[in-house]
Amino acid sequence: MHFTGTIWRPPYEADSLLLEATAGCTHHRCKFCTLYDGLPFKFRMSPLEDIERDLQEAQLWNTDPFASMAARLQGLSKPKGFRRAFLTGANPFVLKASRLLAIAGLIREYIPTVRTIGCFARVTDISMKSDSELTALAGAGYDGLTIGIETGDDEALSFMNKGCSAADILEQCGRLDRAGIGYSFFYLAGISGAGRGELGAKATAAICNKLHPRLIGANMLTVYPGSELYQEIQQGRWHEAGEVEKYREIRALVGSLEIPTEFAALGASNAFQLQGSLPEDRDALLEGIDRIIGTVGEERLRDYRENLRHL
Repeated sequence: MHFTGTIWRPPYEADSLLLEATAGCTHHRCKFCTLYDGLPFKFRMSPLEDIERDLQEAQLWNTDPFASMAARLQGLSKPKGFRRAFLTGANPFVLKASRLLAIAGLIREYIPTVRTIGCFARVTDISMKSDSELTALAGAGYDGLTIGIETGDDEALSFMNKGCSAADILEQCGRLDRAGIGYSFFYLAGISGAGRGELGAKATAAICNKLHPRLIGANMLTVYPGSELYQEIQQGRWHEAGEVEKYREIRALVGSLEIPTEFAALGASNAFQLQGSLPEDRDALLEGIDRIIGTVGEERLRDYRENLRHL
């Protein structure tokens, strides 16, 4: 399989077939992000020939007699075909619709058990496609995109060079709703800075309440020394929120969401794992957050964040 650098995927794509469609990020200007700094280029598309060869290799996994024998000896069921593919890279949805459709065609040819295709997407990637193209992509199986909106706080989006506004999130994700392409959001607690977390959470909830994200995944901002945001802090132009404040921010988000959706805080940036369905699990989620705030405290949470930075 062809993979370049560290491969990032959402926790819920663990069982998906991972295919490298792109490497790097077309934007690569968010002040807080260091995920793709190790690549010798900003962005690269994978040749269709490489994708086809990867699919040919993946095709063998389900027909390999040794894999079937090993499963039988271990008392496991016979390996089943992949039901979902996830295109890796920071934002493969930036590719032209024609190329995404070509990739979907290759997936259908070699792994016909795949029913849906997901990937990371930027809000600006959606704006580059017409309504008819989005409908065609939905028909080809594109569904369950993961979009890092980070926040609905326009001041924070602008300061962090995110490249979109809250109004853009509302407009473009509304187009996904109408095209029938499902999506999940990543929210970044702490992105609004010290003293502004709950404001940012409520602004985000106001946007989400007008849309239909299947899941809202919360991550905690971790400022790494190699980031542009670290330099902003060193020069006194931005102040990082405390760890308890970030959990109060998450509490405000959960408390303000009025739509049925899944909420999860499962990534490594979260010192504690949280997951539940809204609105039915709201009280349990809020109680769990209150326990973290009341019994863990700033010092232990800060130790976790410092250790994560060193990792």
